[in-house]
Amino acid sequence: MNEHPIVLRAQHVTKTYGGAHALSDAHLEIRGGEVHCLAGANGSGKSTLIKILSGVESADRGEIEISGDTVTRLSVPGAIARGIQVIYQDLSLFPNLTVAENIAMTSRVAGHTKVVSAASAKRTAAAVQERLGLDLDLDAYVDTLSVAERQLAAICRALANEVRVLFMDEPTTALTWSEVQVLFGVIEVLKADGVAIVFVSHKTEEVFALSDRITVLRNGRVVSEGLVAEFTRDSLVEALIGRRELEERLVSERTGNEDVVLDVAGLGAPGQFRDIAFQARAGEIVGLTGLLGSGRSEIADAIFGIIAFNQGSVTVGGRPIRSGSVKSAIDAGVAYVPSDRLTQGVFLEQSITRNMIASALSRFSTRWGWIRRKAVDAGVSRLVDELHMKVGSPAHPVSSLSGGNQQRVVIAKWLATEPKLLILNGPTVGVDVGSKAAILQILREKAAEGMAVLLISDDVPELVAACHRVLVVRRGRLVDEIRSDDVSVDTLRERTIA
Repeated sequence: MNEHPIVLRAQHVTKTYGGAHALSDAHLEIRGGEVHCLAGANGSGKSTLIKILSGVESADRGEIEISGDTVTRLSVPGAIARGIQVIYQDLSLFPNLTVAENIAMTSRVAGHTKVVSAASAKRTAAAVQERLGLDLDLDAYVDTLSVAERQLAAICRALANEVRVLFMDEPTTALTWSEVQVLFGVIEVLKADGVAIVFVSHKTEEVFALSDRITVLRNGRVVSEGLVAEFTRDSLVEALIGRRELEERLVSERTGNEDVVLDVAGLGAPGQFRDIAFQARAGEIVGLTGLLGSGRSEIADAIFGIIAFNQGSVTVGGRPIRSGSVKSAIDAGVAYVPSDRLTQGVFLEQSITRNMIASALSRFSTRWGWIRRKAVDAGVSRLVDELHMKVGSPAHPVSSLSGGNQQRVVIAKWLATEPKLLILNGPTVGVDVGSKAAILQILREKAAEGMAVLLISDDVPELVAACHRVLVVRRGRLVDEIRSDDVSVDTLRERTIA
């Protein structure tokens, strides 16, 4: 294989924050026309390295070369002018501007354009879109787009300014499998044009499908690097977390307890879903999957009382749940881990302790409403141990934790209520492979103890690893049920997108 030219090189990069080393003598070589995966657990230093290479942060020590030129001081405008851009998870688009205006924005700023021309922006956007073979509505406002369309618009924006190195932070986190395939096709076009793609991903399957090279960071240091062919899945996981962690189908057989915990009968909500009927039994993990917009999340929201239903019924442990009543669901023994932990799951600046007891205050209070400190300390300590959390002190704010540990705080908050039914919507989105394996193991353990679990996800390997059976939702209807040994990656993908 002929070596592609190095377009970006970093050597001996060190960065500390308050005495803690985010990066220690890190290095990275990026080649044009290649896809380079920057892998690592949450807190490994990936984001810090990307910020330094894109001018957002300055290194304490180290050298950066761009196309052979040593750069002593790099700013964000300077990085963009040299063809280096980053697409962050939030995409940083302007929701109140059109697709064309967003695509042309960076090139306008770089060119110091003072006169705004909608026609010029549209010509720029159309040329970029044609180059990638896309068909976005250039006149649509960004806030009307799907997540996948916004991701493609962000890529177009980078190309409008002659990008040479494009960093993509978790580009497929909120995309369905079919949308991921479209993104992969766009990346192949960029590769063919000589653009270097550096992407961050926690999905090992995705890493092997897309990468030419892999660099693994752990605790701020490069611990492994090379061509993708030099890695196996096991060796990559071992490099990521320092040990081998098997993620294959490890779900145990059900406990044999046939008690029905969740009974959904003829459930319907206007414009959301209809005729939904299924059960979840004690000790069972039931998956609920489907394409984005299929209605899978709305069904979970209705069970927990977030949205109202006008047809059918939901009972938990034989107790009816009132339509649109979260209190009724919690009183019946339902717990819900939402899809967005940062805005819906935790109070970031509050302590780990306060977050963990937030949904179960009555269990830690006297009859007069006083908090029982010893009970709180014992409960939090038990949950920290049970969920294998890495916390300096439960008094520290949740914002001080890695993404994986933040997610475990959300799960702990609801486990503190001792629920009969635990609903989780995308519980491992944005967490590293070690935390993902730990979270799935927690679900298996809770099911083995007799809890019923409803797992909403479009992460096919996750569903295979965790579920006893999987229900497929399409256009607001339950269209398929995949049981036990038939739950496989190929079967799920085939039936989900059919």
